[in-house]
Amino acid sequence: MALIVQKYGGTSVGDLDRIKGVAQRIKRYTDLGNQVVVVVSAMSGETNRLIGLGTELAAGVPDAQEMDVLTSSGEQVAIALLSIALGNEGVPAKSMLAEQLGIHTDSSFGKARIEKIDLGPLKELLGSGTVPVVAGFQGVDDNGRRTTLGRGGSDTSAVALAAVLQADECEICTDVDGVYTADPRLVDSARRMSHVTFEEMLELASLGSKVLHARSVEFAGRYQVPLRVVSTFDEGPGTLITTEGQSMEQPLVSGIAHARDEAKVTISGVPDIPGIASSILGPVSEAGIEVDMIVQNTGVDGLTDFTFTVKRGDYDQAMVLLESVRQEIKAEGMTGDNEIAKVSIVGVGMRSHAGVATKMFDCLARENINIQMISTSEIKISIVVAERYMELAVRALHEEFELDKV
Repeated sequence: MALIVQKYGGTSVGDLDRIKGVAQRIKRYTDLGNQVVVVVSAMSGETNRLIGLGTELAAGVPDAQEMDVLTSSGEQVAIALLSIALGNEGVPAKSMLAEQLGIHTDSSFGKARIEKIDLGPLKELLGSGTVPVVAGFQGVDDNGRRTTLGRGGSDTSAVALAAVLQADECEICTDVDGVYTADPRLVDSARRMSHVTFEEMLELASLGSKVLHARSVEFAGRYQVPLRVVSTFDEGPGTLITTEGQSMEQPLVSGIAHARDEAKVTISGVPDIPGIASSILGPVSEAGIEVDMIVQNTGVDGLTDFTFTVKRGDYDQAMVLLESVRQEIKAEGMTGDNEIAKVSIVGVGMRSHAGVATKMFDCLARENINIQMISTSEIKISIVVAERYMELAVRALHEEFELDKV
């Protein structure tokens, strides 16, 4: 008998027929003698609908506390419906909200972090043969106020529960049958990986892979929770995400990620003096704009160029903000480009192999793709290219590193 935490996303519970299918899937697990804890997201599209309602009604920026109460209501509907469906299948189940279960967080509304989970209610239900159906994405702070964990929060809820329960496995049940070497919508020969390391998955998630959210992967890696991505709708082994050393020889490159949602800003003729990077990026950070890749050129005659990337949705705000910064630091000029994309190769095999970057750059050169920026870590290389070349770059690199082969 195994203890398994299963998380079902919005697509998996998108309508009543799918909820019935999920209930039948859970029953197959319990019929085998497994203990199952279920974490559920809101039905597909519901969170966005609720955000739209709150935003439309508010005069300006909606109150963060009230938005958490509003947006977390979608999960309440989903867990009640799934509990009813499980009852129809003869599976004892009980829906659990964050305050009923005891998922304690800080008070960072909209992006709260889990601090503690009470095991008592969960163990009591499991001991009685009841399936806990837990609302993902939500918690409660010390004042008893409802909080939400931010986008992808249901994945984090599931991993956190698996960690405290010391579950045998945490399944992320979604509309794809695993993690692929590249987006199969772009690359016909993309292959489902049987396993991938936490480190690689964290990089892929951070770099644009939409299968898992980076925060949940980081959590799973920290607490060594075996994580498996499987399809809700099709039987199969999915992709196991676990520690390094599962195979004799790690592949050079495991996967390719891409992100269209990128823009870059270049401030030219910047005084090449200590603290200038802080002067530029400080106001950007204070405005809540996340910066990704950063390049500062070698100074010439006391001046340098400073380039960095932001999310495309933050581009206009960043340009307005940085114009005043440019004047303040007496930089010569500023340009921007919101038609770029990021392409990344990831693989723990890079640690023990030289020449990966050269192979990547030679491949792109043969395709006449110009590289605008480069960023590297121990197990990944990211480049920025013009958006119109992104799909070509992904396909060419997938073939170059032979990711279609087992």
